[in-house]
Amino acid sequence: MLYAEWARFRAVRGWALAMAASVLVTVSLGLLIAGSARSTCVTGKGEGPCPAPLVGPDGTAVRDKYYFVHQPLQGNGSITARVSDLTGQVRLPDAVPGVRNVKEGVVPWAKAGLLVRQSLKQGTPYAAVMLTGAHGVRMQYNYTHDLPGGPHNGPQWLRLTRSGDTITGYESDEGQTWTEVGTVKLTGLPDTVQIGLFVTSPGALWDMAQAFAQATATFDRITLRGADGSWRGDDVGVVMESDGETPHHPGGVVESGDKLIVTGGGDIGPASVEGGIRADLTLIGGAVGLIPVLVAAVTFFRRGLDSMAGPHPVRRLAAQAAVIGAVAFVAGLVASGAVVPAGLALLRAHQNPVQPITLGTESRVIVGYAALTTAAAVLALSLAALVRRGIVAVGLGLALVVVPYLLVSAGMAPWLLVITPAAGFAITQSVPAFSHVDVGPSLIEGYYPLPPWAGLGVAFGYAALALGAAMAVHRRTPGSRSANHQENA
Repeated sequence: MLYAEWARFRAVRGWALAMAASVLVTVSLGLLIAGSARSTCVTGKGEGPCPAPLVGPDGTAVRDKYYFVHQPLQGNGSITARVSDLTGQVRLPDAVPGVRNVKEGVVPWAKAGLLVRQSLKQGTPYAAVMLTGAHGVRMQYNYTHDLPGGPHNGPQWLRLTRSGDTITGYESDEGQTWTEVGTVKLTGLPDTVQIGLFVTSPGALWDMAQAFAQATATFDRITLRGADGSWRGDDVGVVMESDGETPHHPGGVVESGDKLIVTGGGDIGPASVEGGIRADLTLIGGAVGLIPVLVAAVTFFRRGLDSMAGPHPVRRLAAQAAVIGAVAFVAGLVASGAVVPAGLALLRAHQNPVQPITLGTESRVIVGYAALTTAAAVLALSLAALVRRGIVAVGLGLALVVVPYLLVSAGMAPWLLVITPAAGFAITQSVPAFSHVDVGPSLIEGYYPLPPWAGLGVAFGYAALALGAAMAVHRRTPGSRSANHQENA
């Protein structure tokens, strides 16, 4: 029966052409986008190609920009301080066109606290305990790791200790009773490190971009153990204007008695958006490429509808699902296997910054898209078996798989990628989602509400439920019961 369905598929040239069209559309759109991408940046040398992404200790693209008031610590020691005030400035959408609308405010992931790192070189290992704008106290280290502390938003005491390679962060409401936030190990930490106070603030998210934001923190009750040098301020990672001399949104520090008032902007964490173009953007035509697959799956069932009145209709439906699923997998694999590496090569050839990607992640993106193509094909065939009208089945397939993806790509209705089979596109996510980085609700910005395998599970769940329902319907049809009765007799 499986061979018979495969022979029936091969006998109709239009179905093979539909799969070829799916490959052509997916690859053409992906290469068109990759080939037309041109990234430029303004640096101290003027406008030109963007530099390669900064990478952290584990190879992830990171941001490492902040204002740091520090001094060297040799051997073990600690720093204690109170963050008594945290304010900021945020650029909002312009109320008057062309007039910058900057208001007082602090973004949720603005950070002010204590930091220790092996050097000021960007991308090097670090550990920090901090008060944030709206996420309480956190301990973060090596850019991608985040440990929650208490849900404090007012003045807070912080402490950071070093013992060999072990860094421990603490918090306190009054500076007497301390609660541990977390302990981390920075392997290979040199004997002399830089320890001190830092402030940074990622941009405010609006209009599918990050706009200017800056934070200012007041530190007092500062005590050091193991270091007794003088304070030094460094605007780590500051970008120069095109003249090469003027800092763009510089930070700074002001001493006021026993207080240090520190201002900084940027972020210390993963560069989910700013780290370069993601590999999954080469598959942005994948949703459109699924349309011929959906049509082929529906017509494959419709032209074989007469065979469903014969014996074993459920087995025939299962065989049809296996054939169309296998063919769709091959088509998806050919498309993604061609467009992802070729698209990345084009992006790099045009000197675009590209997010680092491991071989394992690239393989998951390629094979994952093929698996999603299988789920979409089986779902469409099952819908055709349920509604018995080809045009309705195609419309349902588009509404469930393609339309949600296009809407979320435009920044609308992000919840659709949770409750529809379009959630399966999460399997193509090439840059991990991090809880301590805000991302706008658009696929262009890397937004996927579900982890990769969970999203693919939703897509296959829909396909399995629809196929199960279709089998149940055909098992109960009068023609099927009559055929089974004659066979038993």
